[in-house]
Amino acid sequence: MKNKRLVFISDSDKKTIAFGKMLSRFLKKGDIIALCGQLGSGKTTLVKGLAKGLRIKKQINSPSFVILNLYKGKTILQHFDLYRVDYLKEVESVGFNDFISLQAISVIEWADKIKSLLPFEHLRINITTRFDKKRVLQLYSRGRRYDLLLQKLETHLKRTKNW
Repeated sequence: MKNKRLVFISDSDKKTIAFGKMLSRFLKKGDIIALCGQLGSGKTTLVKGLAKGLRIKKQINSPSFVILNLYKGKTILQHFDLYRVDYLKEVESVGFNDFISLQAISVIEWADKIKSLLPFEHLRINITTRFDKKRVLQLYSRGRRYDLLLQKLETHLKRTKNW
């Protein structure tokens, strides 16, 4: 298995949140999710679903004015938002590499800004909005852990009629 790809189409915020919630069932401590997409594409909406699945009670907002928010639920969720970051040094200065090595799930919005800092193994999710306002979530595995994750997710989606 190498660099598996899975595509999911969402027609609403509610469905994007439900997808995030479902995806969270397959995540474990140490996982890294790199989110890429234009402003307003649904990155934070997906994070809200992940948080819901991890039983996080606190309201999830885009932390655009801070680089990192931490949320505690079933496990810790580290939510990085790099929208306002212009230089890699800004991310390095907050101890990015130390944080992503912690026993937490790390979700990084605007991850394309720090490609060189991302570990090789991670799950990349590209989110685009189509002309009909539907979101296209393209999930790409990088490394064996995420190949297996996408394989399990794909099997689950095939068994579930609502998707």
